[in-house]
Amino acid sequence: MSATLTEDAEALHQALEAGGDQVNVSLSRETAEMLSRVVDAQAKGHEVVLTHGLREVSPAEAALMLGMSRPQVRKVMDRGELPFRMVGAHHRIAVEDVQTFLAAERKRRKAALARFFALENELGITD
Repeated sequence: MSATLTEDAEALHQALEAGGDQVNVSLSRETAEMLSRVVDAQAKGHEVVLTHGLREVSPAEAALMLGMSRPQVRKVMDRGELPFRMVGAHHRIAVEDVQTFLAAERKRRKAALARFFALENELGITD
C-alpha cells in the first residue's frame, strides 16, 4: 500500500502544479476511498484532524480528535486516563493512546446510555 500511496501522492502533486480550479487525476481505489471519507466528514461539518505522520499530538490536537476542549483533555490526562509524556515543557500524547481512549469512551457512553434507557423504561418515563 505504501508504494501505491506514494504514486498517488505524486500524481496529486503533479495535477495541482498544473494550476486552475479543477484537478483531474487518476488515483488508486484505496486512496480515493480515504479521500472520500475525509471529504464526507468535512461535508457533514465534522472536524478532520491530520497529523502529517506524527505519532504524537499536543493536547489541543488531541482535543480536536476527541471532540472536547483542551482543558477537558488536560483533566483526563491529569486523572491518568490518557497517557502522555513531557517534551521539555510540552505535553505530547501518542495518537494510538488518543484512539484507544476514544474507543473506550465510546463503549463507556454506550453502556451508560443503555443503563439510562433501562431505568427510563423501568420508571415508565418513555412514550
